[in-house]
Amino acid sequence: MFLAEPQTTPVDLELSIARVPVRVSAWFWVAAALLGWNVCQALAGSDQRELLRLLVAWVGVVFASLLVHELGHAFAYRAFGQACHVVLYHFGGLAIPDVHGRRGARRPLERLVVSAAGPLAQLALAAALVIGLKAAGFRVPCPIEWLREPLGLSVGRPLPSHLVGALVWFSLQVNVFWPLVNLLPVPPLDGGQIAREALLALGVADAPRIAGLLGALTGGLVAFWAYSRNEPYLGVMFAMLAVSCWQNLPGNTPWRRWN
Repeated sequence: MFLAEPQTTPVDLELSIARVPVRVSAWFWVAAALLGWNVCQALAGSDQRELLRLLVAWVGVVFASLLVHELGHAFAYRAFGQACHVVLYHFGGLAIPDVHGRRGARRPLERLVVSAAGPLAQLALAAALVIGLKAAGFRVPCPIEWLREPLGLSVGRPLPSHLVGALVWFSLQVNVFWPLVNLLPVPPLDGGQIAREALLALGVADAPRIAGLLGALTGGLVAFWAYSRNEPYLGVMFAMLAVSCWQNLPGNTPWRRWN
């Protein structure tokens, strides 16, 4: 369900970036706006015009950030001789290998690099933003509180406007927390793919099944944590991922190997 490429519609946005075809489903914009509605409303208060401005800023940040993520995967595929295209849709994004390619990422370590390239591209973008703001003498609204003092992020002049501050806050939230969540060892997230390929590279028997069990356990724990912290969206997502991991276990290797 999570990895199915959506059908093309006449209102999809199509473009090419560095020779990588990109398609943006119309539902992507709707999902991104709904995802940011609460945080934008909290920042805007009763000002409806400000709410609209913040929503546009949020959707723009999500679009640019997910594009960086998927292009990270795409460029890693290209490094291994595999062409691919990118799709942004309501569940996030996909970097989909094309049928034709010189070689592709065939070995576990190559596939591990491809999986890691997306979240690492986002974290690199966040680091570049922080370095640029500090170099310009601004305070950085870091979403990770315990990093503020050691990195001196609270020192400097304030950002020039409320909108700029919101843009920076959105960018760091999306490009720090989202890739870190994506690196959790829960298939089909990138962390789940990395765990499976690492086990395969180490020659571990039944690596896909072990990765699936790890994903079901991790997904269940994260769902419990999210519900206990009043984070229903995160809880529902990881509960669904945990169930999906568990349901897919029989298809990886025969049950008799574990009975």
